Amino acid sequence: MGAYKYLTELYTKKQSDVLQFVSRVRCWEYRQLAVIHRASRPSRPDKARRLGYKAKQGYLIYRVRVRRGNRKKPVPKGATYGKPVRQGVNHLKFQRGLQATAEERVGRRCGNLRVLNSYWINQDGVYKYYEVILVDPSHKAIRRDARINWIANPVHKHREARGLTAEGKRNRGLGKGSKYNHTPARATWRKHNTLSLRRYR
Repeated sequence: MGAYKYLTELYTKKQSDVLQFVSRVRCWEYRQLAVIHRASRPSRPDKARRLGYKAKQGYLIYRVRVRRGNRKKPVPKGATYGKPVRQGVNHLKFQRGLQATAEERVGRRCGNLRVLNSYWINQDGVYKYYEVILVDPSHKAIRRDARINWIANPVHKHREARGLTAEGKRNRGLGKGSKYNHTPARATWRKHNTLSLRRYR
C-alpha cells in the first residue's frame, strides 16, 4: 500500500486512538486561527488529491470554520409579523449543508479564485472545520493545463454560490440513476406538464 492508502485507512476509523489525539490537537490549533485562513498545504493530502488538488502553482487550500446547528430566523425579539404557521424562530433548518455554506464563504472572500471542491477535516461541539480547494483562473499554469483550464471559463464564476460544486449538487438532490428520476421535483413536474409542439415531429 502507498502512503495515501494508509492515510485513507486512518480516516475511515475516526475513533482510533491516533486520530482522536491528532484531531483534538488540531482542533485546538484551528480554534486559535482566523475563521477563514489560507493553509500552506492540505491537512488530508489523500482526500484533497482525490477531489482534484495538485501540489503545483495555481492551486490553493483555504481552511474555514462554520458554526454548527440550525439556522435561527433573523427577526427582532422573535416577532415574525405573519400567520401563526410561520411563527417559528428556533427549530428551522437551512436548506443546504454546512459544507456548502463553508464553500460559499470562502468563495466570497476569494473573489478572484474559483472553488473546485471541499472536504471535512474536523469538528467540535461548536464548529465544523472544512478545507476548500481553490484554483486561480488567471494563472498560466492553470490556463495551459488541459485537465483544469475549463474552470477558467467565465461561466464558472462563483459556482459554489449556484450549487454547482459536488456538495452543492448533493444538497440540490441531483444524481444519476433511477433513484433520481424525479429530482429536482419542480423541474420534473414542469417538464411532464408542458406541451411541446416542435416544428419537425
